[in-house]
Amino acid sequence: MYKLVAIDLDGTLLNSYGEVSSKNREAIQKAVQKNVEIVLASGRPIMSVKNLANEIGCNHYMICGNGAITYDIQNEQIIYNRFLEKAKVLQIIKICEENSIFYNVYTKDTILAKNLNFNVLFYHQENASKPEDKKTRITIVQNIEEYVKNRKEEDYLKITICDNDKVVFGSIIRKLRNIKDVDVLDVEHMSRKMIKDGTDRISMQYYYTEITSTNVDKWQAVENLAKKLEIKQEEIMAIGDNINDAEMVKKSGLGIMMGNSAPYIKEMADIVVSDNDNDGVAEAIEKYVIE
Repeated sequence: MYKLVAIDLDGTLLNSYGEVSSKNREAIQKAVQKNVEIVLASGRPIMSVKNLANEIGCNHYMICGNGAITYDIQNEQIIYNRFLEKAKVLQIIKICEENSIFYNVYTKDTILAKNLNFNVLFYHQENASKPEDKKTRITIVQNIEEYVKNRKEEDYLKITICDNDKVVFGSIIRKLRNIKDVDVLDVEHMSRKMIKDGTDRISMQYYYTEITSTNVDKWQAVENLAKKLEIKQEEIMAIGDNINDAEMVKKSGLGIMMGNSAPYIKEMADIVVSDNDNDGVAEAIEKYVIE
């Protein structure tokens, strides 16, 4: 029996518009009623994940920043962290500025960005349908380098870098790989999201990568939490859709990837379910947890 289910958000639990379907919500509630620990494991900052966790009723623990933080929701405290050093953040910012490429910096509470574009635009559009206290916080800053230098907090989860041009993107990746003591996520495919503009549906596609401190991944955080809860590795199920879910999917007792995952991502899973627009999470929970 699976006692802990780790679930990614974007591209997994959330559909292409950033919403949780009623079927996914109902399946999660059934699992919670069976005393299964449902843990949202996302690249998003704390408040964004916390609001979704409370909304669907899995409000014990959650993982943010791709494993940089494990958060105890009931006690409102970080119980595990592997932050990105401020010096490394500034080094990455310098490279991005010199190469005029879009980037944003995730702290535990907000996303720092110069403008609304790529992933930040998606979060902004997602916020439009949410009350103020449930929005993903975005802080627009014209000079991010100076802003980071002057911040007292050192709570940097990750930096995300995006571009439409594959050649430009590949060039910046090569430069980032020269930085010591950081991990640069290998993403071989474009991110694809949908945003609503009135009655229109607009597709967003772009190349992206994420930079974290070394040895930060969702599995490290899941494993640490499982030990705290005295749950064995074989009692863990993980559901994801992307390369940042790879370790937790490969190392869990049962690893599941979504139908919308790239082919090379699907090969990492034990099971592949329906895509995120057709309740793949509910399919997995109903078949392998509830039944």
